[in-house]
Amino acid sequence: MGDIRLHEGELNVMELLWSNQSLAAKDIAKIIKDYIGWEKNTTYTVIKRLIEKGAVKREDPGFICKAVITKNEVQQIETRALIDKVFGGELISFFTEFLAQQNLDAEEVRELRKILDSQYRRLL
Repeated sequence: MGDIRLHEGELNVMELLWSNQSLAAKDIAKIIKDYIGWEKNTTYTVIKRLIEKGAVKREDPGFICKAVITKNEVQQIETRALIDKVFGGELISFFTEFLAQQNLDAEEVRELRKILDSQYRRLL
């Protein structure tokens, strides 16, 4: 499966599925209507697109929707796409710019150091 890119509206539906594991399309439409205000047809169109992209599968009876792709997979795809687009794929440039804008506390620095140390050990 290739990288599945999702837009914000699709992510709204996916968040529901990641939280609930499976939902009927009619229930998704009701929840989205209550929280976002979309009409049922809009939600059904988004679900159809997610099925076509391979992010969601449909099971009958009841048009039950289940996520095929995990939240972590989407986060990885979107992070890589951002780094490629904005930083020309240069991870060091991304980290340098991102961390320069942060006010990290000592615990956060320790956690980052652990992650980097772990990555370094894997290279040895």
